[in-house]
Amino acid sequence: MTQQSNNSEKLRYFVYPRKSSESDDRQVLSIDSQIEELQKIARQDGLEIVDILPESKSAKAPGRPVFNQMIERIQRGEANAILCWKLDRLARNPVDGAQISWMLQQGALKHIQTYGRGYTPNDNVLLMSVEFGMANQFIRELSSGVKRGFEKKRRMGWFPGVAPSGYINTPDLQKGTKEIKRDPERFPLIRKMWDMMLTGAYTPPKILDIATEEWGYRTLKRKKSGGSPMAYSTIYKIFTNPFYYGWLEHPKGSGQMFKGSHDPMVTEEEFDHVQTLLGRKGKPRQKRLAFAFTSQLRCEECGCHFTAEKKTKYIKSTKETKVYTYYHCTRRRRDFHCSQRKVLREEDLEIQIDNTLRKINILPEFLHWGVERLRETNDQEIEDRSKIYETQHKTLTATQTEIDNLTKMRYRELIDDAAFLREKNPLQVKIEKLKEQLRDSESRAERWVELTEQAFRFMVYARKNFDTSDLQIKKEILLGLGSNPTVLNGKLNVTLPKWYQIIADEYPAVEKDYQKLEPNKLPMNTAQTKALASIRTRWYRRSESNRQARKGKGF
Repeated sequence: MTQQSNNSEKLRYFVYPRKSSESDDRQVLSIDSQIEELQKIARQDGLEIVDILPESKSAKAPGRPVFNQMIERIQRGEANAILCWKLDRLARNPVDGAQISWMLQQGALKHIQTYGRGYTPNDNVLLMSVEFGMANQFIRELSSGVKRGFEKKRRMGWFPGVAPSGYINTPDLQKGTKEIKRDPERFPLIRKMWDMMLTGAYTPPKILDIATEEWGYRTLKRKKSGGSPMAYSTIYKIFTNPFYYGWLEHPKGSGQMFKGSHDPMVTEEEFDHVQTLLGRKGKPRQKRLAFAFTSQLRCEECGCHFTAEKKTKYIKSTKETKVYTYYHCTRRRRDFHCSQRKVLREEDLEIQIDNTLRKINILPEFLHWGVERLRETNDQEIEDRSKIYETQHKTLTATQTEIDNLTKMRYRELIDDAAFLREKNPLQVKIEKLKEQLRDSESRAERWVELTEQAFRFMVYARKNFDTSDLQIKKEILLGLGSNPTVLNGKLNVTLPKWYQIIADEYPAVEKDYQKLEPNKLPMNTAQTKALASIRTRWYRRSESNRQARKGKGF
């Protein structure tokens, strides 16, 4: 099969096996199989092998490191022949193909041996040119087909690639019907990571440490590799990927956004809030010192964040050194003259937070009554939500039917393009809104009882925990207390959620009547029992108001 040159120069071969993918889990046997078969050819034909140069790199464009190294070594005279599986292993682009052809014609290459065919300088180069051209055309057609496939998937609302963490692809479905679905094992855990991030009390690395060490989170197993801990880069990708609120960016970094057909994990508002917490371009703001409340407090006058600093003071009377933490407005707005110069000691701030917590603090007995009432009414809530969900679904189906009928009318040329689009666009907007409402109904069904029970528990235990916990817990309690905490002239102002405000306004009178009965001191007479039942009924009404307020906020 081999041929010697006219001057009988001995042929020395580089073996060049190549696979297209750089991924470890694709074509993993390709190179080993090529080496095994090429070594058989070398033994059968008595070829002298100088070196084996495997490469995992696509040949669709110039620039393969191992290939370029092989060409340089041939030019230096280390070898004068190549042994490869097929010509398309050497080149699939016209630049590398022309270089190989030119070196063969000039005699720098004396021989190219493939499975079943050899090429020498004396051969007609037309056949080699055709084979290289066919290899290049194959790549071009393949690239065009892939792009068409990506475009089709985008139009259908499916991400054309590996599903992000918390989701899974569906390779078992037929081509053209593949989807991206929730990963039943990891979706709830990734959503929990978002919930932690939304509090503002955790950094992405801290969340990742908790997920890895406490939850035992591991990535989805990929073929031969087992699940492994999530990488730090992945946690930032999760919190900056619009996929999680229902949109696709493809190609990545292009700014081209497409509405996804997958189930969103978070709302757009939640996603935007996390971007604010992360800072520009998804990079977390670094903090030199840990302060409990700097990321939550704003100046009520100018709207700027509060910052904090530690001051060390020497007390002459006791000869002690004490460290104090002071909060003050950053006054960073150049277009606004902020008059707030007063600093707020952390101890004074914590006293004000405690006073606010005191307003919503309830006895454990009222927690038990509230949870009991929740469970009693849950069955009726499920029935009500089911009816709402059914109505929403019927409306969605009817709207889709309207679009289908419009499409049929357009096919039959009963209406023109302008009329078709004029009628279709509002219907399409309506469908998107209905889908959001359906997802919202599903979310309510899963979360409102849990969240309402959490609110009751917060009202029982938050004040006690605030007095005894570290900075991290105190930060979480302030976040759970209310939205948009501000400071003006050293005074803390917190807007209590509606469901907390109901308790703050009406609970004290109920507790006062309860304390008069002294129910823990037995025995109770008939009148006391009736009075206690009346108090429970009044509290149930407060619980119902609390529940309705939470539902009104989307829970």
